[in-house]
Order: sequence, then structure tokens, then C-alpha cells
Amino acid sequence: MLSRRSLLASTPAAAVGGLSLSRIARPTGQDPAGNRPAKPAATPKTKFAANVEMWWGGLPFLDRIKQAHALGFPAIEFWPWRGKDLAAIAALTKELGITTAQFTAWGFSPGLNQQKHHAQFVAEIEASCAAAKQLDCKMMTVVGGNDVKGMTQAEMHDQIIAGLKLAAPIAEREGIMLILEPMNIRVDHKGHCLYGSEAAVKICRAVGSPMVKINWDLYHCHISEGDLCGHLRDGFDQLGYVQLADHPGRTEPGTGEIHYPRVLKELQALGYRGFVGVECSPSKPEAEAALGLWHADQW
Repeated sequence: MLSRRSLLASTPAAAVGGLSLSRIARPTGQDPAGNRPAKPAATPKTKFAANVEMWWGGLPFLDRIKQAHALGFPAIEFWPWRGKDLAAIAALTKELGITTAQFTAWGFSPGLNQQKHHAQFVAEIEASCAAAKQLDCKMMTVVGGNDVKGMTQAEMHDQIIAGLKLAAPIAEREGIMLILEPMNIRVDHKGHCLYGSEAAVKICRAVGSPMVKINWDLYHCHISEGDLCGHLRDGFDQLGYVQLADHPGRTEPGTGEIHYPRVLKELQALGYRGFVGVECSPSKPEAEAALGLWHADQW
């Protein structure tokens, strides 16, 4: 039997099956000449949205949007809209031709999982819809809340359903989708009451609105439940938006254990054509980290 070493030594010009080894070894995601893409976030299949809270964190906010555009991102996302210059963001994104994919309308506290906060939640959704209109943004993230002493998880989830049912008519009227994000409690959000896609799917099905769906963060779901493709298939009818990061480290694809080319291929096969939020901390300078997105988009 030939060893790999003897095979290489006996093959002229190190050719195997008519292809040079240099060509076989070339990383996917590069053009035929082996060059790095000038704008690695301008991927041919997946539309990535840069999370400008976690990318370019040392720069002024508007400069982060400019940097996202320079790398080829077609969209951005961010966390709370309050405290930000919405008029300036709207003007800059329009000038650059870049989309605001989504932002956070309701965070961890006060919790949506308590009835006493529902009136405040509804008022904030009204205000957030006005902000979304200003930004020409079609989606807003809402979060369930942390555990409440004396309440079971089922009771807290029932309150999330009740609160979302109150806000659903507003979302439907304004054409702004509310996307509910389940977290993970093993690494990042210990004490949070909503984790894993299965619970989020049950909640959104109970609400029963076309404008209340899931912000399906693949990083959180990988940690909470695994079997990413299987869970996506099971709950795809309730998927509104997708986010990603690799694990461990919550860094860009290609740095951890999640094989994102397979997962993104599954999303395409299921029919998802929306933005994929890159909610991760780059492990290297952003221009290099974005290459991980290019490679993840190759299948």
C-alpha cells in the first residue's frame, strides 16, 4: 500500500488526479487566483448584518457603520435605540445604501415575564415602532426577562405570551416585526427565563401573529440545545431573523466548533433569505475576522 508520503514523492509536480496540490489546498472562499476578497462581508449567498455594538467598538458609532460598509456588509444591527442619534444613522445608512436590519426595542429589565410591566412594554413598543420607521427598519428584538422569584418557568413564559399578544396588534399595524430572542444560561445569561428555540417556538405559536417571530441566535441555541439544523427545521415557521457567533468564545465563524457552512446551507434550503446578524466579538482585526464570514458562506 502506498503511504501519503510515497504517493506525493512519486507524483510529478505533486499532481493528484490532474489537480495540483497547491490548488487542492487553497482555502475555500478565495477567487480562482487565490486572492483574498477585497470586501469579505459582501458574500454571494448569505446577507450578513454587522453588529456595530460588538464590531469596531473603539470607534464613534457612525464610523462603525462606515467601516461595515467598507467591508461589504449590506446591513447593520445594534442594541438599544435610545441614546443614539437616529436622524444621523438614518441619513448615513441612506447615503451608503446600507440597511438597518434590526435593533433592540425591549431588553432584559424590566422583564416581559411579569404582568406589572406589560403596560410599559406596550408603550415602549409604540415608541420603538416610531424609531424603526425613522430608520426604515423592519424588525425589533424583544427579550423575555430574568427569572422572577416565586414564579415557575411556565408561569413566566405565559406572561411573555400575554405581553406579546398585547403588542402584536401594534406590530401588525405598523408593519414592524417583533423578534423574540431566547438566550443561553450556560455561558452568558445565567438566570434568564427563556433559553433554547423549542420554548421560543411554543411562545410564538401561542401568540399566533405573523409579526411576532423568533430572533434565532444560533450561538445561544448551539449552547442550549445543539442540533442546530434539526431545530431550525422543526421551528422554521416561527423564524423571523438569524444571528450567529462561534463557540467557545463568541467570536467569528471558523474560530470554534460550529460548522457554519452546513448551517447556512440548511437555512438556504429551508427558504430563509433574510439578513444574518453577526453578533460576535472579532478575534482579530475586523477586516481579517470578516474572512470567516466569507468562508462560512462557501458550500
